[in-house]
Amino acid sequence: MKVSWRMLGAVAAVGLGACELPDDFDTGGGGGAGGGSFSRGFAFVRGDDRNVYVVDEAGDPNEPEKLTTQGGAYFPTVSRDGRVVAFVFKSGGTTELRRVPTSGGQPSTLLSAASLPGCVGCGNFRHPTFSPDGQTLVFTLDKGGLPSLARVGADGSGFQVIATGGGYYYGAASFFPDGQSVLAVGGLQAGWNNHLLRVWVDGSRATDVISSSLGNEAQVVVNRAVLSPDGTKVAFDGRVSSNVSRIFVASIGQSLGSVTMVTDHVGADSGAEDSFPFWRGGSELGFLSNVGGGDNIYRIGASSVRGTGSLMVPTASEPAYGGF
Repeated sequence: MKVSWRMLGAVAAVGLGACELPDDFDTGGGGGAGGGSFSRGFAFVRGDDRNVYVVDEAGDPNEPEKLTTQGGAYFPTVSRDGRVVAFVFKSGGTTELRRVPTSGGQPSTLLSAASLPGCVGCGNFRHPTFSPDGQTLVFTLDKGGLPSLARVGADGSGFQVIATGGGYYYGAASFFPDGQSVLAVGGLQAGWNNHLLRVWVDGSRATDVISSSLGNEAQVVVNRAVLSPDGTKVAFDGRVSSNVSRIFVASIGQSLGSVTMVTDHVGADSGAEDSFPFWRGGSELGFLSNVGGGDNIYRIGASSVRGTGSLMVPTASEPAYGGF
């Protein structure tokens, strides 16, 4: 049965922490991406079938457009112009970077870990992200067992490992507005990403440490830190002392400014996990939360303090946003 936003609001009030209803979605239907009408909105995967879906801001969040059918999809990212989704495809022990138009069509392979030029033993692709001009992807891979950063052209050309070793284990990256460098999460031990690092995409400069502390409450970044479109703020999913993840926001320049926790849950929902933040413009965030027992996309103001957010898209994991 199709679930309307009105019905979702009732569910939210009972089991999802009384999230307020979205006020800027078209609730009159429209069929998600509408067979090629996607211009600005969400990309995500679903845990039950591991395919890529998109839904336009003006579409119906109950009826997203399904872009892949083979399964095995992880970590989608949307180009700034909203035309392309790139994602990781996993099959057995092999990973690939693939792309598919948001208007629909056959996915194409950009890069396969099985045949990387000059990178023997590299694999386990994850967390791709588009440059502002859509011409480059930076992603995380393992090289010799170390989490590293690499780049490749959006057409599959020009593969290069740009950061590896040097004492750091590298995680997900987000482009600065000029497209010349990325903000990456990292750490001095595997699985403990408590540093924010600036890495130049052409590999011409050494990694700069922006911060080795995430504020007073966040201990490590769980999945990613993402820059706002103008590059003045950063949002990240930080694990706190109670061992749950919450969304944090801080100003950023040569160093990290004051850090604010923007999401939180209390009572029966205190164990919920908030993760995979993304920016919807310069003043609002989207994020993934399993509050109420299922993965859904929520939104919240970037200057909010310890809110629960508003339900946006049901049954969605690993969200991204594009078409600014």
